[in-house]
Amino acid sequence: MTVITDSIRIDTQGNADSYNITTNVVEVLANSGIQNGIVTIFTPSATSGLTTIEYESGCLSDFRRLMDELASPEKGYAHEERWHDGNGHSHVRAALLGPSITIPFVNQELTLGTWQQVMFIDFDTHPRQRELIVQIIGE
Repeated sequence: MTVITDSIRIDTQGNADSYNITTNVVEVLANSGIQNGIVTIFTPSATSGLTTIEYESGCLSDFRRLMDELASPEKGYAHEERWHDGNGHSHVRAALLGPSITIPFVNQELTLGTWQQVMFIDFDTHPRQRELIVQIIGE
């Protein structure tokens, strides 16, 4: 069993900015030389998250609307009372989505469905430089 750790760097715009990182993950996987196993992508951030989705404008719009309904930036958040940074909703959204995703792969191909892409979302309120951790386990 081999374990390889790499990273993906993204300059984001914030405010629920979404990125299709599928190609980035495939590239890291190809460079690993590992044929079969699992790949985990993790964001070490309290205001961003990962999921899969059909990375299409309608789905992205629906996703943004859902996040606005669940954790609107217009609502009050106790986090903001303490830090006054205006990103309480960003933390809640990230917690709902989660910081990681694990995908099996076979013969160096991700086992994603036909319309499934890996999506990274930065919920913070301003641009950031993000580094996603990619860990591959397999043989």
